[in-house]
Amino acid sequence: MTPLEFLREFAPVAGNEARADFLVRYFSGPGEEPEVDEVGNVIVGSGPLAFAAHIDTVLEPAPLTLEEERWWGPAIGDNSSGVAVLATAWEKVPKDVTLVFPVGEEGLGNLLGARTYMKTHTPEAFVAVDGYLGGVVVDALGSLRMQVEFRGPGGHSWGDRSAPNPAFALGRLIRAVEELPVGERQSRSVARVWGGEAINAIPREVGLTLDVRATEEGLLKEAEGRLRQQIMEAAAAVGVEAVQKVLGRRPAGRTATPELIECARAAALRVGFEAKLNAGSTDMAAAVEKGVPAVTLGAYRGGGAHTTAEWVDPASLASGRELLLAFYECWRSRRG
Repeated sequence: MTPLEFLREFAPVAGNEARADFLVRYFSGPGEEPEVDEVGNVIVGSGPLAFAAHIDTVLEPAPLTLEEERWWGPAIGDNSSGVAVLATAWEKVPKDVTLVFPVGEEGLGNLLGARTYMKTHTPEAFVAVDGYLGGVVVDALGSLRMQVEFRGPGGHSWGDRSAPNPAFALGRLIRAVEELPVGERQSRSVARVWGGEAINAIPREVGLTLDVRATEEGLLKEAEGRLRQQIMEAAAAVGVEAVQKVLGRRPAGRTATPELIECARAAALRVGFEAKLNAGSTDMAAAVEKGVPAVTLGAYRGGGAHTTAEWVDPASLASGRELLLAFYECWRSRRG
């Protein structure tokens, strides 16, 4: 099956379990015994080089719109195209390769699938297949996701006008998040805000979720310490209660060896691209967390990721497949 034939059938499949079943059927046959582990990862092979393409999506997949130069559909790129390229890279999985199709990469999955795999496996190298052709992630982008709620007694907006209003504490915190450092190594975002009961009532509870990212663990710890202090200061200034909850963490760091980077560069050149080394948030972070050499390779051209207007260039998937094979050949030759 070609990458395009695979993508046409696989991309509209909704739900992790159904997508895993699709992969099990695809790989079942002479010499292959795909495994589905306790969290829903699909694992094929048992070699020392692990390639991984996550099967979970941000938006629910839907029927595709096929045009000559663009195929459209939610999740058609991220990461249906990565799965299609990886699944069809070999007619039979080599003995020195393991294919991993994890769950839990998107949203608040907190790298569930990749972390579960890394608990019981220590590959010589880990290669995530995710993103656009030419992109090579060498730095795992760490993140802290938090939920913060401010709670007060509530009351009538006139009759209880002197009562503490948790929305004022929320406003102070939003301003504090905005003032966190942002640049090439750090970012910050307030993702969602909620609260209140009626226009003429002081809210009893308000809250937000936030996302802070950095390329270094030290920067993340510094931002978290500053945030926790500002949360308590905002609550104390207004006279309300603050409740904090960590929703997820992803580690930051780099374990990519010169050999992996050289192979990534050579593979990109093989298919006509100059590799762009960057930081990113992918399943490779689970390998970085364990100290395993890891990179992420982009495998298709497209745009609109995480939207209903996501698209891919269908011709690019053949290049993605060739890139993975070129990377594997380079790795195998250097391994001896």
